[in-house]
Order: sequence, then structure tokens, then C-alpha cells
Amino acid sequence: MGPKPFTIEVPAEVLDDLRSRLARTRWPPPLPYPGWVAGADIGYLKELLAYWRDSFDWRLQERRLNSFAQFTADVGGQRVHFVHERGRGPGPFPLVLTHGWPGTFAELLKLAPLLTDPAAHGGDERDSFDVVIPSLPGFAFSAAPAAPGTATARAWAGLWAQLMTESLGYRRFGAQGQDIGAAVSIALAANHPGVVAGIHLPGVVAFPASWRNSGPGATATATSNGGSPKTSCSPPSPCTGSPARSARPSSSTTTASSTAGPGRGGSKCRSG
Repeated sequence: MGPKPFTIEVPAEVLDDLRSRLARTRWPPPLPYPGWVAGADIGYLKELLAYWRDSFDWRLQERRLNSFAQFTADVGGQRVHFVHERGRGPGPFPLVLTHGWPGTFAELLKLAPLLTDPAAHGGDERDSFDVVIPSLPGFAFSAAPAAPGTATARAWAGLWAQLMTESLGYRRFGAQGQDIGAAVSIALAANHPGVVAGIHLPGVVAFPASWRNSGPGATATATSNGGSPKTSCSPPSPCTGSPARSARPSSSTTTASSTAGPGRGGSKCRSG
């Protein structure tokens, strides 16, 4: 079954229950020294709670979130929620963005208009992307992991590969991720090189060099903003950012560093 349109609609009784529970918060006694010396200041927390309970406008945020095209899809028995925004240029390149932990798809929404419509932000329309932002299983509106032992970067990468190719019909795509999303992107490149054109990692977890050859195939080094080796995966050749047109489908998967500076095409990757 194909993707189904999704709209966020939190029932009023859920919001009422939240406000009621916030109003019944039991505060610990203040510590015998100034706030922030050890832990958060109680006064600050009370102000934050009062804002959340009395002033925060969830319905306004709900409307903002719903301004992005959202869907759910059954991917191998796992319900996945995702944003799917189409590019506004000739031949937009598909790109999947994966959020971190703890986080949600919402933290990546600011990137969507910049990537889908670069011409509206001073860029070149030829650098546009079709942007897909899934929610990891158990996060936001994706269902909890379908089975024990499936909450891993490798398993999530498999879901994303199915989502992008089988559910959305893309033949090749790029991937970007941060935090645990970086691990998912690395797993996508390492385990699905036939469909992943390249990855971009703004920051990744470092592993001992002895681990580099533990996976299948040869290894290639991924780099972070500093340009120094951080971890490894199995695509055959690394690359740095390059214009969008060179990121079109090819026969090899590449890893991309985030060393490319701002400017047109800075977030794209050239295949080897």
C-alpha cells in the first residue's frame, strides 16, 4: 500500500490533560545555594513551566507543522511517518534527512525550503532537491519499532532504503544525518550502495581504527566539518561537496564530507 497523507491533529483532551498535569507539578525545595551552581535553577524552571502551561500555542505550532506535506507508509510492517517536499527546479535530486536523538523531524524542517527551492533563497534552481524527512521508529508519529532488536542504525537504514525506492519510487538518492541520523546515513551507504548516491555528515561518532574493516567490503573514510577522519563505511571512494549536476545517479556510492563551504551546490557530492 502506498503512502497516505497525514495531518497532525492532537485531540483537545490530550492538551487539557497536559495542562492539568503541569498545574499539579510537585516542586522540590530550593537548594541552599544559588541556582545553576548545581543543576537547573528552580525559579527558571517554574517560569518555563508557566509559559508551557499558559502561553505556548500548540495549535499555532500544529498549523506550522501541517504546512509541510506529511505522509505515513507501511514499510516492511513498520509504520513510518515522513515529510515529503518536492523540489522546484529541473530534475530535483532526492535526499533523505534523518534527525538525531533525542529529537524529531521538526528540527530539520527549516532546511526543507532551502533545499527544495534554492532559487528563492539566492541559489540556483538546478540545485534543488526532493526532500524526505522521516521520523525514526518510536519518534513523533512513526510507530514503535515493529520487533525487538530492530531499533538499530542498520535496521533503520533498511527501512529508509525501502521507503525511498519502493514506497516513493526513487532509483537513487542521497542521505544526510546528524547524531544517530549520521549512523543511519553511514549504514545506508555501507549496506545499500546500489541506491545511495552519496552521504553528508555534519558530525559523526568516532570509532577505533581497528573497527574499520569489521563490515562487508572495502572501507572509505567519512569526514566531519574539521575534515579529519572520524569513522568509516564501505562505499568505494570519498568525495567532497560539488555542484548538484554531478550528484546525479551513477554506478558507485560515495561518501561526502561537510568541508564544502556555503554557496551553490555546497551540500552535494560527486560520484567517483
